[in-house]
Amino acid sequence: MLISADNDVSMLAGLLADPVRAQIVRVLAQGPACVCHLVEDLELKQPNVSNHVRVLRQAGLIKGENRGRFTFYRLNHELLGQAAAQLSALAEAARANADIYRECA
Repeated sequence: MLISADNDVSMLAGLLADPVRAQIVRVLAQGPACVCHLVEDLELKQPNVSNHVRVLRQAGLIKGENRGRFTFYRLNHELLGQAAAQLSALAEAARANADIYRECA
């Protein structure tokens, strides 16, 4: 499922709930990398890393760029920015409404 403006935060949270995918995102935050780099950095098997990369790519969270024989992956920083803005808006609403209690029936 492709992450869209309507489901950025919930979809992103679901993707990053998996520890391997969260690690891949942290590695890619340092710059583009190919699967061989991710395998080395995460000390995981290539098929495992490739499956997680596929999920992240299908969701639109990472993009691939062919460079010779290798595909380098990078984070979709626009999508991360949109999700961060949504989280910031939720945090601001929570701060503003922290002392407003609803009436019980």
